[in-house]
Amino acid sequence: MTANTVDIAIIGAGPYGLSLAAHLRNSNRSVRIFGSPMNSWSNHMPRGMHLKSEGFASNLYDPAGEFTLEKYCAERAIPYAHIGLPVAIETFIAYGLEFQRRYVPDLENVQVNSLKKIDAGFELKTAAGEVLRARQVVVAAGIVNFAYLPPSLSSLPSSMISHSSKHSDLSQFKDRKVAVLGAGASAVDIAALLLEAGAEVELVARREKIDFNDPPIEPRSFLQRLKAPRSGLGTGWRSRLCTDIPLVFHAMPESLRIRAVARHLGPAPCWFVRDAVANRVPMHLGTEVTRIEPGEQRARLVLKQNGGPERTVEADHVIAATGYKPAVSRLTFIDQSVQSAIRKAAGAPVLNRQFESSVEGLYFIGIAAANSFGPLLRFAFGARFAAERMAARLAA
Repeated sequence: MTANTVDIAIIGAGPYGLSLAAHLRNSNRSVRIFGSPMNSWSNHMPRGMHLKSEGFASNLYDPAGEFTLEKYCAERAIPYAHIGLPVAIETFIAYGLEFQRRYVPDLENVQVNSLKKIDAGFELKTAAGEVLRARQVVVAAGIVNFAYLPPSLSSLPSSMISHSSKHSDLSQFKDRKVAVLGAGASAVDIAALLLEAGAEVELVARREKIDFNDPPIEPRSFLQRLKAPRSGLGTGWRSRLCTDIPLVFHAMPESLRIRAVARHLGPAPCWFVRDAVANRVPMHLGTEVTRIEPGEQRARLVLKQNGGPERTVEADHVIAATGYKPAVSRLTFIDQSVQSAIRKAAGAPVLNRQFESSVEGLYFIGIAAANSFGPLLRFAFGARFAAERMAARLAA
């Protein structure tokens, strides 16, 4: 191997990639990390929103566990609470960038355009034109890579429809009519923020009702804590087991794991958004979009509710808050020959207990690992488990 060889290359600089790089910083392995810090949060989530996770579950992780969101807020006199005080996305982004400055100062803010397998490891090509080799590669791709737009919406031109991940600034929709598709946190958050930005908004969802999370109640009695223990994913034994024993989840049958990830923690906006949309945003619930077609100036959505007659809604733009589906095929920087060699289930990589794929030396952490380790890996709270376990593996 040539002089531009590194032991470990990390692709992605969100909570997972940064936490892992921080854990490997003082190891005896050479490490390079590539990506725009906190990119998914900074450029693909709307300004003004608040995190769904509580303050104690919204950390990045250095090896000593010292630089928490709580500490960052204390340093800057920003109001903070472990539970019950929503975290503004601007605060979380600023915290993540400060974490990067302190613990991953050698981050290279450049994208990896190509990842190929070679005899002694991997060859990477960056957007800056550099070619380097790495013995091991960790893919820590953020959720924006896996944005899912249903094929039924493909008839509209991009000027009329977009995925919710395309928007950080909603001011462009002032005085325009927007239809938002979905019933989860992304959909309701965007509907509320569009209204605040001066847009006319209507929400369309197949679900019969919007299942807002209840506000947290603290303190709780011993019996309440016993019946529904708190975890970084919320309250309840299912969530607690997901956070505490992800390796047990990994040992479960594959089909059961995939179903559990798909069904646990379904669409549920946070309690603090309810008042922003209640009686203010028209909602077409229990409704199917039977057809969607472009008009001369507006998109035309044909809706059908509970077997009733069809009706039409027109909008200047449609925002589809239709979620994310992790799939190796969406990581276009991975060479096709490598993609073909990765064993997959429901499109996502099948990983061993060390996060390694069927391609030796190629690892995945973050949402791409959720089908292997459970819903924990869909949230920033899972970065600690992934960073500690991966660092122990790679440092060895």
